[in-house]
Amino acid sequence: MTTTAVTHKLNLVDGKFTAMEAKEVINSLIDEKINFHKIHRLAMCEGDINSDTTFDDGRVGELLREKENFRNIYLEAKKAGKQVRINGILEIEILD
Repeated sequence: MTTTAVTHKLNLVDGKFTAMEAKEVINSLIDEKINFHKIHRLAMCEGDINSDTTFDDGRVGELLREKENFRNIYLEAKKAGKQVRINGILEIEILD
């Protein structure tokens, strides 16, 4: 697989948030990705019950762990009364 240069950057999230706002932003993004993989897995299984869903299963697990990891950051920021800075840039490339 050959990649080209980044063709577009999307600044999805950029700013300072209260701990609660950060929790909502991060959890919403992670939940959307989890739902994407669950729906993709379901669509694959509808066509073939023996489909290999290893990738989607793994990603759901990874995302759930990341959600739990962020929970610790959120709790630390909330306890200290601190804000959370989130910078989420998507780099988009066209692949050969």
